[in-house]
Amino acid sequence: MPPITGSISLEFDPQKDHFGIDINAAPNTAIKAIMSGFIIFSGWTLETGNTIGIQHDQNLISFYKHNSSLLKSTGTFVQAGEAVAIIGNTGTLSSGPHLHFELWQAGKPVDPTDYINFE
Repeated sequence: MPPITGSISLEFDPQKDHFGIDINAAPNTAIKAIMSGFIIFSGWTLETGNTIGIQHDQNLISFYKHNSSLLKSTGTFVQAGEAVAIIGNTGTLSSGPHLHFELWQAGKPVDPTDYINFE
């Protein structure tokens, strides 16, 4: 399940340290968990602003960055499709409202478009 639907403004490019994709969406769009799992991080970082990280089965972690607000706290279990954050423009690496979404498998970033349809 996609965290949001929308156009991808910046593709996955690990050679340029862009370990996810940027997805445009309307202000106040709810961002949803792609799969069920436990929130392993819900907080603020200087570069990525309000960020949520979810640990899923099969050693899979999803990250949702630059949110305007976070709806879940660390340690919470969430179901697939449950709202976890609201799209935003927080952190020094954000240049406008969007979701920066990352997918990590066994400690390595993978291209989310290989697994999820965002349209």
